[in-house]
Amino acid sequence: TVPGLQGGLVRGADLFGYVGIEAVLDQMRRKTMKAGFEFNIMVVGQSGLGKSTLVNTLFKSKISRKSCSANYEEKIPKTVKLHSVSHVIEEKGVKMKLTVVDTPGFGDQINNENCWEPIVEYVNEQYEKYLREELHVTRKRRIPDSRVHCCIYFLPATGHRLRPIDVEFMKRLGKIVSIVPVIAKADTLTVEERQDFKERIRRDLAANGIGVYPQAEYDEDAEERLLNDRIRESLPFAVVGTDKEHQVNGNKVLGRKTKWGIIEVENVAHCEFANLRDLLIRSHLQDLKEVTHSILYEKYRVRRLNESNITFSELGLSAWPLENGTDKNESDSHL
Repeated sequence: TVPGLQGGLVRGADLFGYVGIEAVLDQMRRKTMKAGFEFNIMVVGQSGLGKSTLVNTLFKSKISRKSCSANYEEKIPKTVKLHSVSHVIEEKGVKMKLTVVDTPGFGDQINNENCWEPIVEYVNEQYEKYLREELHVTRKRRIPDSRVHCCIYFLPATGHRLRPIDVEFMKRLGKIVSIVPVIAKADTLTVEERQDFKERIRRDLAANGIGVYPQAEYDEDAEERLLNDRIRESLPFAVVGTDKEHQVNGNKVLGRKTKWGIIEVENVAHCEFANLRDLLIRSHLQDLKEVTHSILYEKYRVRRLNESNITFSELGLSAWPLENGTDKNESDSHL
């Protein structure tokens, strides 16, 4: 406590009448529904792992780059080229501008040395863009946010362990973006094989010092730690994606039809797609954005502003602002 200051908690029962503090939540809800919000997701993995299909399944919309043009033809590029597609999704009056960044060409070549560099560069470019907007003397009331809030990293269902390319990618990207690893096309593994594979991956992640979302050091309280511990024990999620519906016991379900039955995508007994969707959208979407802004972007911002060679002309500004709010040139003129 600060000397000379008195404070305490005044509960509703101690108030003389209704104040209306709870109405703040309604105000926040109305503003959010009116303005909408942004969520930027990156999908990384080699071709054929079902990245576009899984994103379509997550948001129950045709939002992948394949769906945007009728005559889209898959051509594996010789180098990693990033493609971003934005859509506005509206549900019950809430608007979300969803941007999906795809990374065709990643891991598809014979020599995949440094194939993660264009992805690292892209993530840092978005931080730089936000930093420039933030440092303008006259800032926009709402700075456009193109920073990557989450990276879904697709692991092939080999049943063995992490490949060198997986280790190198997650080591580098895990420092600048929240990574959620998933086992793609998990229906190719038996339940026992899947569990063994997941345990091997968790051991490899720990052995290589790779942090994936949600990191234990970011937990804010005991309740959050309990929830996130359960998620950490389930990672990486073994998922199956599809945008086709089938009839099961008179109900329409998203699933993949095989000779021996239907794999229901949203049935947790069949795969962990529902757990991934809950993490990304229903329980941790806002936390992913806060971790990006308050931790990952903050590290980038501090590093950039501490660089000795950074100049304000490089950032499009005329002079460094001083701590007291006066301009450097103006301060010099009084000396």
